[in-house]
Amino acid sequence: MKAYVLEAVNKLEYKEVDTPKCKSGYALVEVKAAGICGSDIPRIFETGTYHFPTIPGHEFAGIVREVVDEEYKDLIGGRVGVFPLIPCKECSPCKEETYELCRNYNYLGSRCDGGFAEYVLVPIWNLLPLPENISFEEAAMLEPICVARHALSRLDGVKGNSVCIFGPGTIGLLMAQWLKIMGAEQILLVGTKEKQAELARNLGIEKFCNGKTEDIEKFIKENTKEQGVDIVIEGVGNNEILTQCLNVVKPGGKLLLIANPHSNAQLDKAVYWQILRKQLTIYGTWNSSYHGGLESDWTKALEAIEHGDLKPALQITHKLPFDELHKGLNIMKERKEFYNKVMIVR
Repeated sequence: MKAYVLEAVNKLEYKEVDTPKCKSGYALVEVKAAGICGSDIPRIFETGTYHFPTIPGHEFAGIVREVVDEEYKDLIGGRVGVFPLIPCKECSPCKEETYELCRNYNYLGSRCDGGFAEYVLVPIWNLLPLPENISFEEAAMLEPICVARHALSRLDGVKGNSVCIFGPGTIGLLMAQWLKIMGAEQILLVGTKEKQAELARNLGIEKFCNGKTEDIEKFIKENTKEQGVDIVIEGVGNNEILTQCLNVVKPGGKLLLIANPHSNAQLDKAVYWQILRKQLTIYGTWNSSYHGGLESDWTKALEAIEHGDLKPALQITHKLPFDELHKGLNIMKERKEFYNKVMIVR
């Protein structure tokens, strides 16, 4: 089969490799669509995966082509989404079925071979059958969709609240879509590009502040009657944005941290004081909830897409043939043109 193999940092080769051999408890999935995650850029070009060689790619969907267990034969030919985290099922978080917190997990696309290939070997437990009206491209976005939903579920409800998202990238705009579904009273976005505002408007989100050309604090005050926002979401991962988040959240408000930090997080004393004096609640989040075929972020995401409440396809700005992954990676690495979700399809 053809696959993109990361041989070393910044050495991703598209070449022929052996097709994985199917084994008990697993399915061989033919990949039909795969998204490029923002985390794939440093993983491929700067830090590497956990070992070499590795086939990257953890956002993907496809068709089951082979299983060896007779009890799962009915899966063959089925369209599936894939939860990329493979839990150990033995540690204490796994015993509590909070698999996203597994202490000894494996992970498709970073710790073992992932979706930038014709075929991937996937544990059957990690497969989620797709409704017929959900495309492979939409299903390949299930992972970031569920990361967005899981983050919001940490807040113990958003209905009736004002929410500001700093960083309307893929996850940020998916969160905005979820906030509409969940009944947030007001959704504010702070970004840096006019095309982000255009995409947000296409999703029904009108209130956008360009942080490069507008006064962010003035924007927040004007839209919250000088009160500040109930919930602020930090989706960028740098000190300046974290400081701005603390400045605009109202007393007694909530701060949700979702972005991987670009460097050490450091706060001035006066900024830190705001956490104390405003009596803020700060939330962290990681990955998404998944329980096989049982109710989870993933089943809720399928329902929202199937019913037309969530429209992830509107966020796909680039859809490239599978053999043009390098082009997609460079678009995201070089940042010379606007993108939200870059997808490769077969």
